[in-house]
Amino acid sequence: MTAEVTWRDYSLVGSETRKAEELGLASAQWYHCPIPRKRLKELMQRSDSPAIRDTITWFAAFFVTGGLAWYFWPSWWSLPFFLAYGVLYGSSTDSRWHECGHRTAFRTAWMNDVVYQIACFMIMRNPAAWRWSHTRHHTDTIIVGRDPEIALMRPTMILKVIGMFFAIPQTIESTRKMLVYASGRIPDEEQTFIPEMERPKAVLVARIWLAIHLAVIALALATHSILPMLFVGPLPTMYGAWVHVMTGLTQHGGLAEDVLDHRLNSRTVYMNPVLRFLYWNMNYHIEHHMFPMVPYHALPTLHEEMKPYCPPASRSVFAAYCEIIPAIIRQIRDPAYVIERTLPEGVKPLVPAAVPAE
Repeated sequence: MTAEVTWRDYSLVGSETRKAEELGLASAQWYHCPIPRKRLKELMQRSDSPAIRDTITWFAAFFVTGGLAWYFWPSWWSLPFFLAYGVLYGSSTDSRWHECGHRTAFRTAWMNDVVYQIACFMIMRNPAAWRWSHTRHHTDTIIVGRDPEIALMRPTMILKVIGMFFAIPQTIESTRKMLVYASGRIPDEEQTFIPEMERPKAVLVARIWLAIHLAVIALALATHSILPMLFVGPLPTMYGAWVHVMTGLTQHGGLAEDVLDHRLNSRTVYMNPVLRFLYWNMNYHIEHHMFPMVPYHALPTLHEEMKPYCPPASRSVFAAYCEIIPAIIRQIRDPAYVIERTLPEGVKPLVPAAVPAE
């Protein structure tokens, strides 16, 4: 006989939410590597220069790939340029909204805000809602019933995971939420983390975005060409999503839920310079979660400081998936299975698993 598979409630208003609160996992204290305070303050220093350099390069890449895609349209020569443009539009924006949402990419506040708004539109994440969603993700990382950003729920739904590489479930959900917000409503789950004073912003942004999307569709109809929709809107978000999904699933895929130690539920992966540019060093993910106010350009240095206390980094994206794929396949029938992290000798986790609060 096969064991019955237990489905967990990943909603933010269900039984797992109450359980997390009862176990003391909600807004709990997390392990931090003992980095000297003075050194940490040095690493937390913000600077405009790296982000300005990278953002100029980023915008230039948009103009070059987009310009060449438009120039060669409708011939097949346009395809590689659309593929590159799509990766910029649907993947590199994942790290830009993230870092600028933390307000650590630039030292100058308005620069963070401008790039944040642009990136959020491209990746279809409401900037008002996702700023608070991500705050909760950092407060309660991979705590079931509390974290609204758990990508790989258990038991694993393989078809959904495959669809994620084309942003199919993400785009459907983003469009649904845009329409809900535009109607003036905030769903119950979002009300658990979006402050009441911020909710009108989510509604306003949704209505502006809806108008922009409808205008793009109208332009496509008026010109009898799909070209406008290939440059702006859900289509480039979808055809360019695969890189950010490939890198993003390495963050927590197959690792422990309901623990209070980022070394057990997050993963650092070494990546090549191109991926690190697109991903803005979020491959140093244990480091980012443990010290989220350290800017992206300082994460490689922080990684070296934290090495004595952390599991070995995955050598490459390929190496990471060599452990992720078998794990998520096993989690189809055994949702309780997790990849065990090996800490350096003499270093112990904060807690081996969730325990009831005293």
